[in-house]
Amino acid sequence: MVQAPDTGLAQETVKMAQPDSKKIFFENLSGAGKAIAVLTSGGDAQGMNAAVRAVVRMGLYVGAKVYFIHEGYQGMVDGGENIKEATWESVSSMLQVGGTVIGSARCKEFRSHEGRLKAAHNLVQHGITNLCVIGGDGSLTGANLFREEWSGLLTELVEQGSIEADAVQKYSALHIVGMVGSIDNDFCGTDMTIGTDSALHRIIEVVDAIMTTAQSHQRTFVLEVMGRHCGYLALVSALACGADWVLIPEMPPEDGWEDKMCQKLSATRSRGTRLNIIIVAEGALDRHGKPITSSFVKDLVVKCLGFDTRVTILGHVQRGGTPSAFDRILASRMGVEAVLALLETTANTPACVVSLCGNQSVRLPLMECVQMTQEVQKAMDEKRFEEAVKLRGRSFENNLKTYKLLAHRKPESELPTSNFNVAVLNVGAPAAGMNAAVRSAVRVGISEGHKMFAVSDGFEGFYKGQIKEIKWADVGGWTGQGGSLLGTKRTLPAKYVDKIAEQMRENNINALLIIGGFEAFLSLLELLTARGKYDEFCVPMVMVPATVSNNVPGSDLSIGADTALNAITTTCDRIKQSASGTKRRVFIIETMGGYCGYLASVGGLAAGADAAYIYEEPFDIRDLQANVEHLTEKMKTSIQRGLVLRNENCSENYTTDFIYQLYSEEGRGVFDSRKNVLGHMQQGGAPSPFDRNFGTKISAKAMQWITKKLVESFRKGRVFANTEDTCCLLGMRRRALVFQPVVQLKGDTDFVHRIPKEQWWLKLRPLMKILAKYKTSYDVSDSGQLEHVVRNRPRESDASVAM
Repeated sequence: MVQAPDTGLAQETVKMAQPDSKKIFFENLSGAGKAIAVLTSGGDAQGMNAAVRAVVRMGLYVGAKVYFIHEGYQGMVDGGENIKEATWESVSSMLQVGGTVIGSARCKEFRSHEGRLKAAHNLVQHGITNLCVIGGDGSLTGANLFREEWSGLLTELVEQGSIEADAVQKYSALHIVGMVGSIDNDFCGTDMTIGTDSALHRIIEVVDAIMTTAQSHQRTFVLEVMGRHCGYLALVSALACGADWVLIPEMPPEDGWEDKMCQKLSATRSRGTRLNIIIVAEGALDRHGKPITSSFVKDLVVKCLGFDTRVTILGHVQRGGTPSAFDRILASRMGVEAVLALLETTANTPACVVSLCGNQSVRLPLMECVQMTQEVQKAMDEKRFEEAVKLRGRSFENNLKTYKLLAHRKPESELPTSNFNVAVLNVGAPAAGMNAAVRSAVRVGISEGHKMFAVSDGFEGFYKGQIKEIKWADVGGWTGQGGSLLGTKRTLPAKYVDKIAEQMRENNINALLIIGGFEAFLSLLELLTARGKYDEFCVPMVMVPATVSNNVPGSDLSIGADTALNAITTTCDRIKQSASGTKRRVFIIETMGGYCGYLASVGGLAAGADAAYIYEEPFDIRDLQANVEHLTEKMKTSIQRGLVLRNENCSENYTTDFIYQLYSEEGRGVFDSRKNVLGHMQQGGAPSPFDRNFGTKISAKAMQWITKKLVESFRKGRVFANTEDTCCLLGMRRRALVFQPVVQLKGDTDFVHRIPKEQWWLKLRPLMKILAKYKTSYDVSDSGQLEHVVRNRPRESDASVAM
């Protein structure tokens, strides 16, 4: 996945001219004779180890020598034992470890010419001319300066007699590729920096825990999160937990904010809420540049309202802990992409950073990103706050708009009066994040002037008349709740279409928002067909995908899939740890997903699996035998644990029991085997930050589309919408959220196996195999291409939600 937690470019990018696209395989990009060094610099971030692992293994895979530079630039300047050659085994068991195992240090000496001269000498001694730098904008800026000075530094070393004259020609150019590792997500041009999603996990875990004690004592909690110059963590965590107030450096509150905040907290309590949550970024300021501290906010609440108020400063908790599934996948993909970028670079290629935009790899000129990042700070320093928010990108800007829309209720007198009734329901199996989507839909709908109706138990409740109006306060606190509070069933509407039409008529329902999985998609198709017989269904209808299986056609991602991936990853970590210190062991893990192999494949990449069996990639006994032999060879070295994932419906005959017995028999004497069926734990639990925010924003966009269609289709005192484009699925496609008529998606769907005919994540499977030491082909024709970063330009299509 992976998104992001945000799934759109922080900055708009424009592709540079490229040759005609053709299929190339990375086997043609040999690394023989090249030396690649990887270092982590600046503050640590969860996921850095996954990036280091991917760089090392991909580098070794293409035939290059790979070196660790321990302790960042300090290690490069000091040389000696700080620069060590890496082996395949040296990065084993580091995928799930937080921080950076090769160390990171801030280095004043590298900022001086003499320090960079020492660093150049140490690199030349090892024949290193390719650097992969994982760090923030300061680390990457330093790397670019080092690259620009490289030839001059070598000439100086020759003059000093430190290196031979022919070394200048032999090591003539230094190639730099950067990966941004920073929990603040403060680097422009990238969707998400490595570590941000994990930091959000830490924050949300704390907020969820605090909410229970706050509710018990009717307390107000002020939480201070990291973000000295960037309010991303504060803003997105506020969106994810439904905080009452948030203070960020990019958008200081207007003068008189103190009274407005207290009025808001008081109004919330008067509606029966027992707690308040206020989130403060550590760099929050007022309009005059005066810091707004968490203690100041606490004293203000106590003084003005008399509420029992506590302060919690999260501090370095946010940097610690195990990386999330998203960060592991992001870092692994970026590590592989960084090696490909180094293999393809020439003396004229500018230093670049690699990142993801939606589900696509992108390469961006490093200094363009740095300059844009510096422009944000300059705008903030000059009090051009609106511009600072825009410079952060459409994603950040949209997060802020969405938060304001959902957190601050307008007075009744200011609400538009549309006189439209909109029903929202959940269909299919429960998925974490569904409740966040419902909350968002209800509150956006009310803000648009609609009367919102909640349908309990899907279409089964619909035909039984389980429909009631739902108000703003009714969905308070829903964001962090798992499952489906409305209730959800797999029942399809066709059998009860006459009764559903009757309920539509009785309740005067003018639009439908369906949140669910493949059953929701089938339901929309059935309702579309029913339009020919029942005018009641000639209303705008839209579906938002929500299923752990991620098998809905028309969308790369579904609400709930990220939470399920984290459940799988966490469980696999614990299962592998259970074998620590024992004899060699292989675990066979069965995942959910129906016939869709998304959870098994992407979960396998995040957990460091050796193999993942799925329906979409047929396999036979010879493949199973080859996997056993491969694991046997690995077990004879230093690898102690193996992990094999199996999608529940990958094969009728090669069941989990069969594979377990096969591995047990064929591995006898080398390793023993264990099996686990993860089952419904993948559907349970509190939604991840990604699913909360994805559900919130995609549902908000769906409601805004409904409003637009209602206005367009209102004629002669009634709503009448019978065109294909009024019955849509809103899905994430590559870089954007797209409304697609469901009838047009029929040709893209395998209805027998309930999966899309084409699935983007299949391209990730070779990465998992490469990182598990299999020889395989990897199509790089779709890998990142160099793009320019430009200022965020608002477009009509971006008016609502740019994820």
